[in-house]
Amino acid sequence: MLKAVIVVLMLAVVVSLFSGLFFLIKDGGKTNRVVNSLAVRVTLSILLLALILIALWQGSLTLNPTPF
Repeated sequence: MLKAVIVVLMLAVVVSLFSGLFFLIKDGGKTNRVVNSLAVRVTLSILLLALILIALWQGSLTLNPTPF
């Protein structure tokens, strides 16, 4: 379940990235939609990072062991 939430958040960040690109091309920078898209993307990225760090701290998510 945790990995599904991480994937959904990553996809939401990518969608926000491309929506910002679309708004930049369509509006030419005349509206605030690009700024709003950036704010959404930054918020989603912070939420994703916090979720990963909390999952690592609790032991729900583990890192790959070193090959040595």
